[in-house]
Amino acid sequence: MIRKHFVPGLLLFCSMSMLNNNSAVAQENPFFSEYKTPFQVPPFERIKPEHFMPAFEAGMQQQKEKVAAIYTVRSTPTFQNTIIPLESSDLLLKKVVTVFFNLTSAHTNPQLEKISSEIAPKLAQHHDDILLNPELFSRVKQVHENIAKEKLTPEEARLLDKTYKAFIRSGANLDEKSKERLRNINKELSSLTVKFGQNVLKEVNAYELVIDQKEDLSGLPEGLVNNAAKVAKESGLNGKWKFTLHNPSVMPFLEYADNRKLREQIYKAYTHKGDNSNEWDNNINVAQMVSLRAERSNLLGYSSYADFSLSETMAKTPLAVLNLLNNLWSAALPVAKSEAAEMQKLMDKKENGETLEAWDWFYYANKVKQGKYNFDAEELKPYFPLEQVKQGIFYVVQRLYGLSFTEIKDIPRYHPDIVAYEVKGANNNHVGVFYMDFFPRESKRGGAWMTSYRKQSANGSKVSPIVSIVCNFTPPNGNDPALLTPDEVETFFHEFGHALHGLLSNVKFESLAGTSVSRDFVELPSQFMEHYAFEKEVLNQYARHYKTGEVIPQALIEKMNTASKFNQGFATVEYLAASLLDMAYHSLPAGKQIKPDLFEQTEMAKIGLISQIAPRYRSTYFQHIFAGGYSAGYYSYIWSEVLDSDAFAAFKETGNIFDPKTAESFRKNILEKGGTVEPMVLYKNFRGKEPDIKYLLQNRGLEKPL
Repeated sequence: MIRKHFVPGLLLFCSMSMLNNNSAVAQENPFFSEYKTPFQVPPFERIKPEHFMPAFEAGMQQQKEKVAAIYTVRSTPTFQNTIIPLESSDLLLKKVVTVFFNLTSAHTNPQLEKISSEIAPKLAQHHDDILLNPELFSRVKQVHENIAKEKLTPEEARLLDKTYKAFIRSGANLDEKSKERLRNINKELSSLTVKFGQNVLKEVNAYELVIDQKEDLSGLPEGLVNNAAKVAKESGLNGKWKFTLHNPSVMPFLEYADNRKLREQIYKAYTHKGDNSNEWDNNINVAQMVSLRAERSNLLGYSSYADFSLSETMAKTPLAVLNLLNNLWSAALPVAKSEAAEMQKLMDKKENGETLEAWDWFYYANKVKQGKYNFDAEELKPYFPLEQVKQGIFYVVQRLYGLSFTEIKDIPRYHPDIVAYEVKGANNNHVGVFYMDFFPRESKRGGAWMTSYRKQSANGSKVSPIVSIVCNFTPPNGNDPALLTPDEVETFFHEFGHALHGLLSNVKFESLAGTSVSRDFVELPSQFMEHYAFEKEVLNQYARHYKTGEVIPQALIEKMNTASKFNQGFATVEYLAASLLDMAYHSLPAGKQIKPDLFEQTEMAKIGLISQIAPRYRSTYFQHIFAGGYSAGYYSYIWSEVLDSDAFAAFKETGNIFDPKTAESFRKNILEKGGTVEPMVLYKNFRGKEPDIKYLLQNRGLEKPL
């Protein structure tokens, strides 16, 4: 997942200028001076909550002045005197935005949460003041209309087009009454987005399943039990075991706990986050956001938010998205039903008359794998210590792109758990700085994502990127290192792929750098990297038993690969259900009043979702679409999977998953180009043709290889 720092629906212009402020306050505020740190990373140890609001205010004021200097000049508008200074209009604001919103996602506190609620509508107003300014838009429009007279490079032309469209899509052509309504909508949406995310985090942190009877731990792996005892002790619950809604706790509990009533209890807590009729309930927030997005889209001339959002993606239209999702749904649902029937047979053997329920799925899927394939994912964990998995990833990217990683000990970091690396290229040249944040904590949101503290650019002097990945992996336990599940290994490779997209960017303008691409293209580099996680050649490099050093046995690899196709019906269906729910919400017309609980239930019934499976994210904790920028875009993972499956097939066809020529092409045509070229053009430049969906179906076990 990519986490971008922006006011939803608006473009944040970035800057390379500095604020000239010699006051005592400015000298004390780290944002008001050049960072005197290694590689000019943010000086996290010096940044305090009280520094943010003054820096936000100063940054917005600076950008206002720089933008005013653009539209008050009397010269004929050109790319050089209009688009270039607009592109570089807010260095100070960018500095504070990146640090602040990274912290509110990865290491927040009550002070930051309060600031977030206060600053969100102010940022919305600030960006509306820029993008709805008629004099500024007039100059941008003139440059766009006279593009033939400008001798622009393809990248410059791309920046001009995206800048012009940003104004249009933000309402620059609207009348004043509509602009005013749009401003109010943007303010409301910005506040609702912040509130939604905060509610989910508070729900997660508030829940605990405390077990005080040892027999209730039956079936649970030793490592999970030990960690639960540790968590309980830290909470003052000596002699007990505490389980939470963080994925490393709740997911293995659902998979291994023999106590069905406890599985039901924690499953319902997990799937009812934000849906408990309490102070953190998100139902009203969802309904308001959906309504406001639809109204905003209508104001801009679109029939729905989905139409608005998708017009600038590879998919282009809701129909194209729905065609893909529905075709996959028809292939996946029968497989999921077959999986359910197989698990029901196993339950029937117990002769207790139980019917398979949603809280049973993970448990019995694991039992089927154990019985049918003689496979248990717990067997793999000793071979996946975090540090070795990391070294395995380093091996892959060194083979593919010649990159090397050197840990930096003496560098600012926002939490002691953070590790940092300098990334160098094959010629020992500096590429960028890479932060990694691995473990859950109450100050961190769930899930995993990649983000940037500084994007690559070369408009004048070359600026190297500072990127970070944030995860919620199983933490170390006692004397044992962090041992990852196969899913966590795959997530690590995934987020590293996003990081490579940011690190290897090689463009001129920051607005087009790295992950600044459409949502249904941005997941290509990340999901492409997933293919390497369990390749035999790669496993032989990193998958060694943390105690004995033994390389993972070939027999275990074969069992894993065979078993991996089971439960793909479930995995595909739960994902598609969430994607279709996203599209249903954002295809609603303006003025449609809904009750999210009822709406979700109705939409899932329409597509025939079986009761034993819930959407991967239910409405009230669906942060991707209500607090993460993937609204009408959650489909992008499967859209990109068509691309990444086809891309990895290009390597397989050479007989070498590290084929140098293919790797060079993928780097030059995909990773380095950012948003400088239309995505399908980039892909065809790499592959020589459009992608074939057959590889996705084969990888998911939904179609036999041809």
